[in-house]
Amino acid sequence: MNPIRQAIALEYGAHAVPMVTAKGDGAVADMIVEEARKQGVYVSQDPQLLALLSRLNVDDEIPTELYTTVAVILSWVYWLKGMRPGDEKMAAYSRPEVAAQAAPADPAA
Repeated sequence: MNPIRQAIALEYGAHAVPMVTAKGDGAVADMIVEEARKQGVYVSQDPQLLALLSRLNVDDEIPTELYTTVAVILSWVYWLKGMRPGDEKMAAYSRPEVAAQAAPADPAA
């Protein structure tokens, strides 16, 4: 039996708060991660964050309780892209996006 894979994509820049732009399990999760990588989007493997984000629906803003956690990931993305806060509002930069995924579940767990 194959472990269940999950992925959630976040987008920040066009809105005041990061939003869920895609989510899925199994083959859909694989497609989200594959497309993210094709587009140069940072993919974070964080099962705890994924569990919290999976409670949200597509187009939901992240709740205030997750601001700090998501801000840490976005700050890493900014650094990787050579961006500074506020750059996401400028057309010259692509908006920072993150795809969170869970690694396959440990069958021994």
